[in-house]
Amino acid sequence: MRDPTPHLVPGDFPPVVREVPPHTLQVNLGYRCNQSCRHCHVAAGPRRKEVMSARTLSRVIRLLERGGFEMLDITGGAPELNPGFRRLVEAAAALGVPVMDRCNLTVLLEPGQEELAAFLARHRVHLVASLPCYLEENVDRQRGNGVFARSLDALRRLNALGYGEPDSGLVLDLVFNPQGEELPPPQCALESDYKARLEAGHGIRFNRLLSLTNMPVGRFGSRLLAAGTLGDYLTRLKAAHRTENLRAVMCRTLVSVDWRGRLYDCDFNQMLGLPLGGDAFHVDDLDPRSLEGRIVAVGNHCYGCTAGQGSSCTGALS
Repeated sequence: MRDPTPHLVPGDFPPVVREVPPHTLQVNLGYRCNQSCRHCHVAAGPRRKEVMSARTLSRVIRLLERGGFEMLDITGGAPELNPGFRRLVEAAAALGVPVMDRCNLTVLLEPGQEELAAFLARHRVHLVASLPCYLEENVDRQRGNGVFARSLDALRRLNALGYGEPDSGLVLDLVFNPQGEELPPPQCALESDYKARLEAGHGIRFNRLLSLTNMPVGRFGSRLLAAGTLGDYLTRLKAAHRTENLRAVMCRTLVSVDWRGRLYDCDFNQMLGLPLGGDAFHVDDLDPRSLEGRIVAVGNHCYGCTAGQGSSCTGALS
């Protein structure tokens, strides 16, 4: 896989400064996944061996115990495949820290995961679930044959537990990303289309749709580079840059931890090997308050977060 990093860093993206201590701890439990999606910025898949150890996971829990974080955002790969996933969720719940799980849906149907959906509901885990289109052919083209049908099965299982119901307190958000090099359409209008199509066609309910731009990092960035279109894509992102989106980019309020316990300003910087700005480079060393006023490590890939309506782990910014 060709590495797009030299085309992204250094770059001419405007400086970003953390004005407050981070409130979200995003933890990547490893790059192992039961899928190999074409757009995946971490290039996750079944053959990846990078998985957070029990020892490092204990260090993450100790960081949560020290306080200062208002949200635990768990990601991967498929984070649920890490043997310590449930331990981490239980520890956060015991501390009163809300948990968000970035779920690919089909992992709920994997052997040995039969009770996973019920576990997530029992601990009131906020699910952010990937479903990049409401059309079967588009999802299967991007994520693999049969993924759409299996995703619907998983969504029905979650709906049966109360996920997606307005008054249940079990939040189920879906994630859209484009099929290729275009920017996402307006999030609000697309959410209405998703809800109408999924309810009428499949009886599926969810809370919100989060619209994400494909980042020129990992597998998608490598594809662009191989096709000779990485420069064109970066030009498109830069042309659509909106300065007002800089106020809401996720790296201002988030810290990313990789499977080794190393720290980054965001999950994308993690993939590019750009360490957290400041003196703390490992989860053992982190004091969230020390990051206030620190400069964020940036590159040309950051234009993916500020182009058009903006994009972050919580969807459109404007």
